Amino acid sequence: MLSLLNVKNFALVDQLEVSFLDGMTVVSGETGAGKSIMLDALGLTLGDRAETGFIGPRADKAEVISSFDLTDNPQATQWLKDRELVHEDTVSECILRRVITREGRSRGFINGTPSTLTDMKSLGELLVDIHSQHEHQSLLRKDTHSQMLDEFAGVVDVNLAANKLFVEHQSVSKQLTQLIESNTEQTARLQLLSYQAEELDKLQYSPGELDKLEAEQKRLANAEHILGNTQDALEMLEGNRTEGAADHLSRAVVLLQQLDLIELKPMIEMLESSKIQLEEATSDLQRFTNDVELDPGRLTEVEDRLSRIYEICRKHRIKPNDIPTLTQDIHKELDTLQNIDAEIEKVEHQIRSIAADFDKLAKKLSTARTKAGKKLTKSVSAQLALLGMMGATFAVELTPHATNTPARNGLEQIEFLISTNPGQTPRSLNKIASGGELSRISLAIQVVTADTSRVPTLMFDEVDVGIGGGIAEVVGHLLRELGTKAQIVCVTHLPQVAAQGHHHLQVTKSSEKKTARTEVNKLGDEQKVQEIARMLGGIEMTDQSLAHALEMYESAQT
Repeated sequence: MLSLLNVKNFALVDQLEVSFLDGMTVVSGETGAGKSIMLDALGLTLGDRAETGFIGPRADKAEVISSFDLTDNPQATQWLKDRELVHEDTVSECILRRVITREGRSRGFINGTPSTLTDMKSLGELLVDIHSQHEHQSLLRKDTHSQMLDEFAGVVDVNLAANKLFVEHQSVSKQLTQLIESNTEQTARLQLLSYQAEELDKLQYSPGELDKLEAEQKRLANAEHILGNTQDALEMLEGNRTEGAADHLSRAVVLLQQLDLIELKPMIEMLESSKIQLEEATSDLQRFTNDVELDPGRLTEVEDRLSRIYEICRKHRIKPNDIPTLTQDIHKELDTLQNIDAEIEKVEHQIRSIAADFDKLAKKLSTARTKAGKKLTKSVSAQLALLGMMGATFAVELTPHATNTPARNGLEQIEFLISTNPGQTPRSLNKIASGGELSRISLAIQVVTADTSRVPTLMFDEVDVGIGGGIAEVVGHLLRELGTKAQIVCVTHLPQVAAQGHHHLQVTKSSEKKTARTEVNKLGDEQKVQEIARMLGGIEMTDQSLAHALEMYESAQT
């Protein structure tokens, strides 16, 4: 439920922090005081469109923060977990923040993480349902009708399972289409793949082979030059076998040792070490020279092999080390194409199986929806009569889909219809009902579905427009009753409704020179009575209006 709303520089509000409790909270105030400002501000954190006109006259930006207790809202909790927007130690709370600037920029945050308005709106639908005279309310959306009916019928889980099968059916059907298209082009594709597979199999390329071949090709192509240089180097090192470089080093060591000077000892040691390394290098160079061959035949073989590898890579636009993977992929596709008829039959069987499973669940849904629809129709129509809409008829229409294939949300489309006059054919809510009537229809539906609704907070913006007297008292009783099952926030101008609230917030507007300011105050018992009296008789309160207000208030609390 909504626990806190913090507003800064929004419309006429400089700074406002309001705590909300469970039960029914009434919001009242004089006309023009700004009673709907809280709902507008809250709507921003729920993903509503931002306008620079929302920013206070003396500020560069507006900021709204709303906090929600998720203790009894597993849907919202799971939504946050799925997107990694909540930590285990703070799973019972969700904080939404929205900032708008004069430049027209808007930023949204969920638990401190920057988020899109689409995500904020998606989450918001799991937290709050706002019922007002505006078209954006959820009651005008057909997907809301489907959700509410399924909740009322107790088949939400069945619908989720059916939708899962629908998504699976879509995926497998797409796979079948691709297989059929592949089958149409099978002959040409098979010929191409067979040629490519034969070519790759004949190549028998192994990873790393290219580097070895290029090194060997370089060595073979330069064998004569390599041999000449290494033999010259050996000649220099070994000399004429009687006086090579090593012999010269030995003689130098003997001459220096004969001097017997301690200063020469380090140099003698280095010369002796150099002699050993020189002898080892000479030996290694001799072995290398012995291994160098002038082999034109092998050179031709290596160059032919490299040409085939380069040609394959150029043809398929790949790197040499990707050749084994390409070979595997081509053989895999070949196997699929060569067995495509069997694969098509297998997928068609899978589609029939999914469709059969879907059909069972969908029929179960339809049966439950039909039964629940009749019950909902009767109960909501009865509530509408209590709310002063005599002769109004509520109806739940289940329209079968044109196709027999699995569809989202079952076998039918669900829509709530209304006729506001006797004998009138029920039609879509947005085509028949006025703003005030929509609010009362919303209230009637919420009262009937209160035990099954999954949205914990309901807000009604002037649900009592166009009514008064006894009907207003009925509305108040219904809202209070609804407040025992969900958190209710109700903006009202009727004392009969205000008297029923568990909590009462009063909105006032004050003026200073050329500026106006809106404030919200939480009322105590005595202040509640005074506000109800004001609503009964205007600004001038009399003993009679106070007594009447006290009677109304005390009667509502019993």
